[in-house]
Amino acid sequence: MNNHTIQTKSACVVFCHQVHVYLFVHVTKLFPGTGVHLRNMEGFIQAVQQVEHSNPGLPPLALVRALRRTAGHDDVMTIHFLGASNNLSDADLLETAILNTSSFSFFDKAIHHIVTDHGEERGVVLTRDGTTVALVPLLLGIESGLNAKMEEVAAAGIFPLTFGRTLGLSFLSLQDFPPSHRLGPDGCWDNVEHPRVFKLSQPATLATDAMINGGMDGLILGTDLSNLTASEQPQALSEILRGYYNFTLSEGQGMDAVSSQISPRRRELSRSILESVDLHSQVMETLALVWKLEKTEWISMDTGVGKAVKDGLETFVKKYWDCPQIIPRCQWGAKPHRGTPIPLSLPLQYLYIHHTYEPSSPCLSFPSCSRDMRSMQRFHQEDRGWADIGYSFVVGSDGYVYEGRGWHHLGTHTRGHNAIGYGVSIIGNYTATLPSRYAMDLLRHRLVQCALHGGGLVSNFIIHGHRQVVNYTACPGDAFFSEIRTWEHFSE
Repeated sequence: MNNHTIQTKSACVVFCHQVHVYLFVHVTKLFPGTGVHLRNMEGFIQAVQQVEHSNPGLPPLALVRALRRTAGHDDVMTIHFLGASNNLSDADLLETAILNTSSFSFFDKAIHHIVTDHGEERGVVLTRDGTTVALVPLLLGIESGLNAKMEEVAAAGIFPLTFGRTLGLSFLSLQDFPPSHRLGPDGCWDNVEHPRVFKLSQPATLATDAMINGGMDGLILGTDLSNLTASEQPQALSEILRGYYNFTLSEGQGMDAVSSQISPRRRELSRSILESVDLHSQVMETLALVWKLEKTEWISMDTGVGKAVKDGLETFVKKYWDCPQIIPRCQWGAKPHRGTPIPLSLPLQYLYIHHTYEPSSPCLSFPSCSRDMRSMQRFHQEDRGWADIGYSFVVGSDGYVYEGRGWHHLGTHTRGHNAIGYGVSIIGNYTATLPSRYAMDLLRHRLVQCALHGGGLVSNFIIHGHRQVVNYTACPGDAFFSEIRTWEHFSE
């Protein structure tokens, strides 16, 4: 251990004590009242930043460890990899950290992850891109990376703490259910502008979508931090989070111009980190460690466990890496379907490609894309008299796909052909210009692959532009139609 490392550890000890004292005295000044607070990432970042501003030079490792202690997340596996958060200073210093007072209510409630009997998931926050993230795996990944950077060792705990334990236990806890029911679900916020309550759409597994999102983000950021060179110093925790979650896409290029690591890319980035890793072995090793550390009697490392992990990982790869993130209707503010939705008879033979024409400009953020979705639904329901937004899915230029009628319900997108194909549109007018390459890839590769895996499309499905089957339209625009004519599965 070199002098720089010793100095850093000493600073961490001192600042952990200072942070606990700060939290005790000041957090209720930031968030007064009964503890009811908005559960969004920006609010969490602002609270973190306030702590940093009151403690100039605060090492991010000291702060993230203090947050771990505040939320009571010193389980045996975390201690195994990162050490106990209360071992950073003398016992008499720790006595000043009064963890059971309302002073800690904001961080405790923001970080501590549970799912209630009524399906409310807590310890999660809404991010600016419209997705929901559990803070525990995110912060454990960051701490693992910072710890590895400080100790100048490999970050051995990043995968087990962000992904491995959660996935492995979720695969095993529901072995009587199909693999597809051992992961997820997603959910919706009571209000995306003022989020307070997040309700899951189905009964929870251990690996909810928010836990998986947080695990991906913790893996990505922790790996980045662990790879900093000796001369590179990590940013403040608030800056680490803000750089990843609070970004602005450039007009005209959108996600095509992004080379940095930002949250809409979590699926591709986490895949690139873990693709070369034997995930099955990693999860099995994590479960063996769980059994050893936690003495969990019901985990038997037999062939049944291996099969459960294998089946679970296959489902994970298909659902969270092959498929794009789809923003559900409740997140973008959809009104109810008028009448009873008509089920589709799957699998379908066709995929019909559209552009929206109006809205004519690509949407580059969750609020913008959500407004466009609501505007189209309003036009389709009120002006056209349709039961709902017509499209099956809509692709934004913000890196996400938006749910319209979805996989299972008849749309109103391609006259005379709605029952035999999905209708997917990219927001914008593509008469003279193309959508972003990223948006087209979401449709061409990710959404199509998801449809194939899920039984929505036959393997030899056919792609048509809207104009090919409906005479009165130029949709999906001349430029975009010329592009899709080069795609696999396109047919004249």
